[in-house]
Order: sequence, then structure tokens, then C-alpha cells
Amino acid sequence: MPLATTEEMLKRAQEGGYAVGAFNVENMEMAQAVIWAAEELRAPVIIQTTPSTVKYAGLDLYYANVAALAKKATVPVAMHLDHGDSFALAMQALRAGYTSVMIDGSHSVFEENIAVTKRVVDAAAPSGVPVEAELGKVGGKEDDLDGGSGGYTVPAEAKEFVERTGVSSLAVAIGTAHGVYVGEPKLDVERLKEIRKLVSIPLVLHGASGLSDESVRACIREGICKVNFATELRIAYSDGVKAVLAEKPGVFDPKAYGKEGRERVKELVKNRMTVCGCPGKA
Repeated sequence: MPLATTEEMLKRAQEGGYAVGAFNVENMEMAQAVIWAAEELRAPVIIQTTPSTVKYAGLDLYYANVAALAKKATVPVAMHLDHGDSFALAMQALRAGYTSVMIDGSHSVFEENIAVTKRVVDAAAPSGVPVEAELGKVGGKEDDLDGGSGGYTVPAEAKEFVERTGVSSLAVAIGTAHGVYVGEPKLDVERLKEIRKLVSIPLVLHGASGLSDESVRACIREGICKVNFATELRIAYSDGVKAVLAEKPGVFDPKAYGKEGRERVKELVKNRMTVCGCPGKA
């Protein structure tokens, strides 16, 4: 089917008390793995690319891969720009055909974040493309994104931010981090509860790779409707490639190790979708 937007997906998730899994992909095999997992579980799914991934191969190439796979799929698939770092990149993704964009102004001061977010929302509105933003700062480092030690979302500011920007969904900072965790993160679920009381749009959890299943479920119970997974997919794919090359160092056909990487990502994605509660929701 044609690519879907995230707006209807997340509204249904909000009404149904589950979350849609959003998965960052780096190549064709990872995109195949994610969509094939969604097909098996009858789950809606969001495919994401970050600015550094876009720099590696270009918006058009990633879009073409996902659009071709989505066309053959029987579940809703959305193509999302994750952590768009400028108005220009958000518009380039929009023109390329992405059906959802994120503008991440969280590294700027409050008023500047509002200004750039509203500008993207206004520009995307005529195309019916929903916009995700971030308030507070998810810590950690992933690709070119460095959130440092992070900074929590202030509930009252979240309410004002949503009202002034008209954004479709909001990523909140409650103690998660990008990249690989050292130890078990302590999530501020009470803060999430307070944000949920003041904000009616779907909330997004970034930095879910490495969180315990119960931590993810606890956040979903308190209003998270979209959960992002990136680092652990990369690890799964790379571990698959390494395993094949370790067993058969003479292998030179990329399909041989790409197939194993793809299978490991697929199984991981199925697990994460199950944790999110989205199987059977397509």
C-alpha cells in the first residue's frame, strides 16, 4: 500500500493504549527486516532515517527503498525523518516524499525551538504531513547527535510549546539517552504523568534501545504512543555480519552476511513490537 502518515497511526495508538515502534534503518536489508517483521505481526510501523544516515546515501535513495517495500506491504508503513536538524533538511525530506518529519530544536533555547518548529509545522501543513518536535534534551550520543547529559522536559513548558507550535507529536526527555546505556537508566515516570495531564497530543520516547521491557511498558501506560529504536538494530545487524565472517572468513558475497544481519534485525524488531503492544493493530 502507499506510504502512510504517522498521524492516524499515533492517534489509534493513543486511543488503544499501545505504542507504534519506530525503527532507524541504515540499508536495504534493515528496511526489509523491519517491514517483514511488521507484516508477520500485522503491526503498523514507522521507518526512520537520521541526518547522518541521510548524508551517507541521500533522502531519495532511502525513500525509494522504503516506498518500494511499502507498496508490497499490507500493513501501514510511514517514512519519518528522525532528528531533523534544520528547516532546510525537513523541507528536503518533505519534497522527497517522507510522510512524517521531526524538527529537533531541543538544542536551542525555548523560544528558538518554538520558532523553528512552528515554521516547519506551517510549511508541512498543506501537504498533510505531521511534525514531531522535541522539548527538553534526550542525552547521550548517536551519529552526529550529541545530547550531552540531557535535560528534562518541564511539563508547563510542554503545554505552552504544543499550543504555540501546533506540532502533531512531542518527544519528551524523562531520563532516556541515545546510544548504549552504561547501567540501568532511571526514568522519571512521574514527570511523564504530569506532561500527559497537560498535553493531549501523542508523546514519543527516544533512546529506547537498551531499556528494559518493563520500563518501555511503564512509559506506554503513561501516554507514550511512539517508541524509537536505533542503536540495538545496528548492533543486531553488525553481529549477524560478524558471525558469518567469523565462521566463513572466505565469504565475499555481501548477500551471504547481509541475509544473516537482516534475520537478526527482523527477530529483534518483532520482539520490540511485541513489547510496544502493536501486533495485530494494523
